[in-house]
Parts: sequence; structure tokens; C-alpha cells
Amino acid sequence: MYLKSLELSGFKSFAKKTILQFTSPITAIVGPNGSGKSNVAEAFRFVLGEQSIKSMRGKRTEDLIWNGSKESPKSNRAHVKLVFDNSGEVNKTRLFDFDFDEVVLERIIHRDASSEYILNGSSSRLKDIFELLSGAHIGASGHHIISQGEADRILSVNPRERKVMVEDALGLKIYQYKKEESAKKLKKTEENIEKVESIRRELKPHLKFLEKQVAKINKAKEIADVLLADYREYFAREKMYLENEAQRISQELEPSEKRMHELEEQIETARHDLEKLTRKDTTSNALLAAERALREIRQKKDGRMHEAGRVEGEISTLQTLISKHEHKILEDENRVIPFSLVLRKIRNVMKRIDDAISNLDMEHPKVVFNDIKEMLTELITSASGEAHHDNANISEIRERLSFLEKERQGIKADIERITQEEKKREDDYKTIQLSIERDVSSGRELERTIFALSNEQQMVRMKVQELTGLRYALSLEEEEYKRELLEAGALVGVSAVRFEDISATLREFDNVEDRNKQILRKKEIERMKIRLEEAGSAGGEDILKEYKDVSERDEFLAKEVEDLIKSAESLRVLFVDLDATLAREFREGVKKINEQFTEFFSLMFGGGSASLEVVREIRKSRKDNDLDEIIEGDVLETIESEDEQVLEGVEITVSLPRKRIRGLEMLSGGERALTSIALIFAMSQVNPPPFIILDETDAALDEANSKRYGDMIENLAQKTQLILITHNRETMSRAGVLYGVTMGHDAVSQLLSVSFTEAVAVAK
Repeated sequence: MYLKSLELSGFKSFAKKTILQFTSPITAIVGPNGSGKSNVAEAFRFVLGEQSIKSMRGKRTEDLIWNGSKESPKSNRAHVKLVFDNSGEVNKTRLFDFDFDEVVLERIIHRDASSEYILNGSSSRLKDIFELLSGAHIGASGHHIISQGEADRILSVNPRERKVMVEDALGLKIYQYKKEESAKKLKKTEENIEKVESIRRELKPHLKFLEKQVAKINKAKEIADVLLADYREYFAREKMYLENEAQRISQELEPSEKRMHELEEQIETARHDLEKLTRKDTTSNALLAAERALREIRQKKDGRMHEAGRVEGEISTLQTLISKHEHKILEDENRVIPFSLVLRKIRNVMKRIDDAISNLDMEHPKVVFNDIKEMLTELITSASGEAHHDNANISEIRERLSFLEKERQGIKADIERITQEEKKREDDYKTIQLSIERDVSSGRELERTIFALSNEQQMVRMKVQELTGLRYALSLEEEEYKRELLEAGALVGVSAVRFEDISATLREFDNVEDRNKQILRKKEIERMKIRLEEAGSAGGEDILKEYKDVSERDEFLAKEVEDLIKSAESLRVLFVDLDATLAREFREGVKKINEQFTEFFSLMFGGGSASLEVVREIRKSRKDNDLDEIIEGDVLETIESEDEQVLEGVEITVSLPRKRIRGLEMLSGGERALTSIALIFAMSQVNPPPFIILDETDAALDEANSKRYGDMIENLAQKTQLILITHNRETMSRAGVLYGVTMGHDAVSQLLSVSFTEAVAVAK
């Protein structure tokens, strides 16, 4: 037995947790009408994934959830759990292709219509549930679950729907499912082929464009190779030049900067010494003082010399006067002059001389005038007739002369003393002057030194500036060199900047060339760059990469199209094979069903015969809908052309004993029930499902047919597990386990395990 238990909680009338254990091949569920027996069959449909609420006698999702009563509150969800034995002990094979000895299938539905599926404790998808169940020939609406009033459905449906039911009973649903999946995959594959081919068509113009660009790039590659060789030598030589120049400038600049520093210190020292000389004021002041003293002594000497001159003049005058007096005395002795006249004139002269003397500042004229005054005085004296005084005057003059002589000697001594002092002052002055001259000479020497040092400093500074300018210019060249490296790397690749081998060779042989050659080499590189740009090398690496990517993608897409075409062909072959297999299995299954159908039909009617006949119908169809109609899977289809399709169905023919029946519509209700039961049992015998649920399929049977029905049940129970919902006493008697369902005043279904006698009573 595959079914182990069914658990209901909150499902329809089963408000409380209810568990049914299936320990017998035949389990009967009995109870009065309206007690909730059929809800058990619907619980099976529910947990097996039934999506139609109508098929479970409901209108809304909430109709499947206990809605409550006065005594029992409503439930927020419905929960059904079905447990299968998957150990393989039954028929020595596992029911499900599932590596568990027990398979627990649960479904929970909430009032918001959300639904959960749980497989062995793990959340699962409905699709996965369907795939698992289809492998075991189990479904929510298959022939193995016959709800109340559905026994006659196989007779009332059209031939195409009946064919689907027969296929389901034969276990051909898996083939139909595979056909549908194959058709879906084929359609998807063909869509993918179209998408991939569309992508290839879109890629083709771009690929052609890239091919042209690659051709240009290949042409440019030759130029790039030449440019690469030129670049490598150019960079090697440029690097060596820059390094040599940097070394040379450093070698020259360092001592020059050192010498400029030394000169700055020397100039600073010389300027400090010169400043000290300049600040030497004491010597200058001494010189000024000596000069002032010398000037004063010389002025004093000049004064004494002037006095000496005056004395000498006076002495000379006196001597002359003495001579004149002596001579005049002799002349006067012979000449008489009116005294009054002479006296008047002399007085006038003396007055005028006095006036002149009083108005003159010059020293020598004063002396002259004084002499004149003295002579006039003598004249007055002699003219006045005071001849007797001449001798006396001469005596006085001689006394005066003697005084003056003494004064002259004193003055002479003073002059000699002053001269000696003057000489000393001159010596002091000369000494100071000589010192000053020496300082001046030193200052001039320092100035000359500063000048020379400044000139040298200027020359050194100019050299440093020149070298600094060269270093700056070299730094610009280095920046240009780095920029050229980057440009070369981007233009012809990183190989251009890897020139260590060339540099080593150049250094080994000390290959130093004229700078002009490098300039010419750079010009040649510029020409090659122009040629390369004209050749369209810009973005070459990106284009090559893009061309490679696009080519690889096109190749991949081509391979994918090829694979998809092969896959489509395989799917078409598979579809045809499945179609053929389905047709073959269907024909063979129908043949086996007919054998069992005739046997069961004869058993139920005490004779007669019944069979299934496959019929065909040609229907016009649109070409675009062929695949969609195949996918629907309603019927087996064989496409004859683009405009037609052949639809197959199943008709039922019966022949009753002692009656002429031309169609199913002529059967009575009881006859239809017996025919349906015979067909259902026949299909179950050919391909026994793991379990069958029959909900009051025996309701229309009389006592005699009930016994035949019971025999058929026992025979069928040898191959499949049966759950029977019944009121029939004969059916109950064949069950190993009886469950009674009752409903109290709270409208809650309750489950009772009862004996046969109790079951009969409960069922009434």
C-alpha cells in the first residue's frame, strides 16, 4: 500500500485536526448525507494540486476553509497533509523517483488566496509537485479520483475529452506532458534560432566594417613595426642623452654653486671690513683737529710775522725818518716856510688820514697811513719851527727804534717757537693723514677686491643660471620624453618602452652621436606617426579586440544556431517519436482496456459487450496556431499539412443482452452507472494507479449489481489501494477499515472508526 495517511485541519467541514490511517487495501468512509464524507475526496484533490475551486464544490478560495459556527470559530487557513510509502516494499519499486522512504505532501491555503506547497518539510513549487506526481501516474483530476456524481462523466464528455481520460488512465499523461514540453522547447528553440539569426544579421554589417578596419590595421601594423624599431632606438638614445646631460650639468653645477657660495661669504667679509673702515671716525676727527690746530698755529705765526713785518716796517720808517730829519735839519737851515700854511695843511692831511684810518679794515693800509701820519707829524713838528725838538725827536725815535728792535727780537723768538710748533703740528697732521691714506688705500683695495669678487660672482651666477636653465630645459625634455613614452606605448604598444637591450649595447660601445642625428630621428618618427594615422591605426588594439570579440561572438552564434537547429531537429524527432509512442501505447492500451471492458461489462450486465473505438476528425487550422494547439495537449494531433489537422477521439459502443441499444444516450441511469463502473474498473486493471478514490459510484446499484461491484472491488484491490465513500452495505462489507463521518450541531465533521454493523447504522 502506497497511501499511509491523510491529515485534514481547517479544510471545509473538518475544522479540527483529523487523521485517516490507510492500513487496508480497501478503506470505506461512511456516514449520513451532509456529514462531510465527500470532503475527504476533495481533500485528496486539494493536496494533489487541484486549481479549480469549482471541482471542489466551491466558488471562492475561502469556501475551502472552515468558516466557523456558533460553537467553533472560523479558521484562517486550510491544511491537508498526505503521506506516501516510498520505501519500495510495494511491488519492489519506489512509487516516486525520490530518495526518501516516505513522501509527505502538504498544501496550505490562506484566506488571502495564497497557497503553500511543502514536500518533506521543504517549500516547493506546484510545477515540481506536478512533475513528481505525474511520474507516479497521480493527478488532482485523473480517473483515480471519481467524485460524487462523476462516474457518468466519462460517458457524457465528447470523444476528444474521453480520449484524454483514457490516455490518463493508461498512464500516457507523462508522454503527453513530454510532448507538451518538447513542443514548448521546440517553439522556444525556434524562437531562439530566429533571435540568434537576427542578432547575426545585426552583427553582419558591423563585422564587415570591422573586417575593413582590421585590414587597415594590418597595413598599419607594418608601419607600426618600423615605428617600433625607430622608437626603441630613439628612446634608448634619448634616455642615455638625458642621463649624460643630467650628470654633466650636475657635475658642473655643483662646484659652481659651491664657488658662488664661497664668493658670497668672501664678499660679505670684505664688505664687513670696508664697513669697519668707513665707520672709523676717530682718525678723521684727529685729522680735522690737527688741521685746525695747524691752521691756528699758522694763523698765529702769520700774526707774529705780520707783527714782525710791522716792526720791521716801523724800524725802517724810523731809520728813514731819522735820516730825513737829519737831512731836513740841514735843509731847513736854508729854507723858510710859512708856518701857518704848512701847519694848516698838515692838519688837514692828518684829519683826512684819521678819517681814512677809521674807515679802513685792511691791516697794511693802516700801517701806511700811520707812517704818513708820523711823517706829517714830523713835518708839522719841523714846520712848526720846533727845530729845537729835532734832536729830541731823533732821540725819541732812536729810543723807539731800540724798543722796536727788542720787540722784533721777541717776535722773532716767537716766530721760531711757533715755527717749531707748526712743524710738530705738520708732522702730526702728516702722520694722521698718512694713516688715513693707508685706510683709504685699504678701503680701495677692499673695494677692488669686492669688485673683483662681485665680477667673479656675477660670472659664476651667470654660469649657475645657465646650468639651471639647462637643467630646467632638460627637465622639459624629460617631460617630453615621458609623454613620448606614453604616446608610443599607446600607439605601438608597450614594447616601444622596453629598450634595455639597446641601451646596454649603446653604453657598452659608448655610442655617443651628434644631437642633430637624434633630432632628425625624431622628425622621421613624426613622419611615421603621420603615416600610421593616415593608415587608420587609431584605436587599433580596441578594434582588433572588438573584431575578435565580434568574430568569436558570430562564430559562437553560428555554432549556437547550428546547435539550436540540431536541437530543434532532435525535438522534432522526439516529438514524432513521442507522438508515435503515444499513438502506439494508446492503441495497445485501448486494446487491453477493451478486453477488460468487455469482461467487466459482461459481468455487470450478465452478458453483452462493450468497447472503445478510436475515431478521427479532420479540422481546418491556421498555420500559426499549429504549435499552440499541440501545446494545449487536449487531444492527440497529427499534422497532415499546414492547413489541416486530424483530431482523434474515443467513442463507446455497447451491446446489452436482450436489448437493442444504438447509443449511450439510450441507456438508463442504472445502465449508464454500470457501464461507467465497468469502464473505470477496466482502465484501472490495465494500468493500476497507486490508489483509487470512489465517491458513491455504487449509489445507483441494486443488490445484485452491488454484489458484482463488490467482487470487482476485491479483484481491483489486489492491484491498487481503494478508498471508497459509500452508503452501500455490500461495498462496506468488502472494506478492511471503516471510518464513520458524523456532524454534530456545531457543523464540524468528526471521524469515527466503526465496525461493519455500526457503519451500516451510521450510513442510514
